[in-house]
Amino acid sequence: MEKVLSNLADRALAAAKTALAIRFAGADFAYATGSIMRGEGTAWSDIDLVVVFPSLERAWRESFVQEGFPVEAFVNDPETLAYYLGRDAESGCPIMVNMVATGTILGVDVEKAGAIQAEAAKLLAAGPTPLAGPSYESLLYLVTDLADDLRGERPRGEVAAIAAQLYQKLADLTLLGRGAWTGRGKWAPRLLGRLDADLAEAFETAFRLAAQGEGAQLLALADRELALHGGRFFDGYRQEAPLEARRVGSQDGVQPTPG
Repeated sequence: MEKVLSNLADRALAAAKTALAIRFAGADFAYATGSIMRGEGTAWSDIDLVVVFPSLERAWRESFVQEGFPVEAFVNDPETLAYYLGRDAESGCPIMVNMVATGTILGVDVEKAGAIQAEAAKLLAAGPTPLAGPSYESLLYLVTDLADDLRGERPRGEVAAIAAQLYQKLADLTLLGRGAWTGRGKWAPRLLGRLDADLAEAFETAFRLAAQGEGAQLLALADRELALHGGRFFDGYRQEAPLEARRVGSQDGVQPTPG
């Protein structure tokens, strides 16, 4: 099995090199990463390819198939890449940071690629920006609001729907609240498992039962996490709309009829 996965990783790396040469001619370097490169891929796994040009008008993302492998390409120049690395640190979800820090370097400017990779590795090791300010309050409020929806009797379908909304927010609060990176989708349970196996099991059990319409354990789990941050966060919460949130010329919320 290990030999099969190793061969798959080798073929994926060769496909990434071909994609860089053909689709992204003129790029200085790239980072090829993903579960296939780590030897953990499946038949449905894709290649993540962070491509860096000397200069671009704007960054972009595109998907394509190369030699049978689905590829997700994130195309940047050094400035846009620095923006996304910084945004990851602020958001607490190291998507680009992780790809750059762990990727295999391809292309011609290996030295510059290595320097950026070293900086990404430092960011990854340092952990996310501590929870604070409006984003923290918003997260506490959303977990509180969704948890409150689980109080009292509800139809099983509604409990399952609330749980589906609550999972990511509660995972974010749990991981970021302990100074750990958070993750989206499949990465959330992986990171919970790395942080605390017992806590990850409690998460899995609570959400599995909630998906079946039984929300008591999930409510208890959410309340325990909120207690670590001072308890339910509702009274006094305020979120201001952006200044540009207005339609000029309207009256009582009704857009004037032309002519």
